[in-house]
Amino acid sequence: MKKTSRFRTIVVSATTTLTALLVLTGCGSSSSEAASENPYGLVEPGTIRVASLGDSKPYTFTDASGDFTGFDVELFKDVAGRMGIEDVVFTGQDFSGLLSAVANGQFDVGVAAIGITDERKQTVDFSDGYLAGYLTVITTKDSGIKDEETLAGHRLGVVQGTLQEAYAVKNFTETDLVRFPDNNSAIAAVNGGSVDAHFLDYEAAKDYMGKFGLVSAADIPSFDAPAGFAIAKGNPVLKEALDEGLAEAMEDGTWKELYQKWFPGSPMPEQYLPSAEQTSEPTPSN
Repeated sequence: MKKTSRFRTIVVSATTTLTALLVLTGCGSSSSEAASENPYGLVEPGTIRVASLGDSKPYTFTDASGDFTGFDVELFKDVAGRMGIEDVVFTGQDFSGLLSAVANGQFDVGVAAIGITDERKQTVDFSDGYLAGYLTVITTKDSGIKDEETLAGHRLGVVQGTLQEAYAVKNFTETDLVRFPDNNSAIAAVNGGSVDAHFLDYEAAKDYMGKFGLVSAADIPSFDAPAGFAIAKGNPVLKEALDEGLAEAMEDGTWKELYQKWFPGSPMPEQYLPSAEQTSEPTPSN
């Protein structure tokens, strides 16, 4: 009886060990397969979900059909294509909540001419920079605002969470800041007289000035916080793929073509041109 009992114990033990090995092997295989099917850790394998803005022309905006377009949109789709992904879904968000939506995994990437700052890096990671430009104060022709100095005592609109808000808080200390969720509502307030001016990006400002007869009171250089694609922290594979795609788009002239299409006549940052067209050492993007 003792021998039989010992034999059964050995059989049971061996069977348990074999089962455990099979389970572990299966888990390893499943994990490996999942990684190969979704190498970039996307919310939905094969699809990049993008948080963006629908009213930030010419960067990201919706056309008459409701489709997203603009410089950032076309550039990102080109980069995604280089990664082997053609299914890119853009969704409009308020800028104030865009980065947190990327950080908590609602979206894979944030694309909206998002300036790279140390403060924002605490919430998300960024690709290399791909755009730099100017900040602009626009107002009505009879507002009395002629430059940065004459902003004092006036009500200035800013979109909450933007570089313009941060700049205005630091530099326009005698101006009454009024925060808005997007540019459209701020421009409506300028036209309606509830604010005296609006502080926004130079390129977007050109469009609003053309539409509503507004004028520029100040154009302020802003090359210290280039725009980048925002991604959740802890995804180096996705960041590397975005950086490689951007570098390729710049080197083969795709970036230049898109810039000329969307920003005709605007100064072109040399560091994003093909290396053969650069006349000096490129400035680091970020």
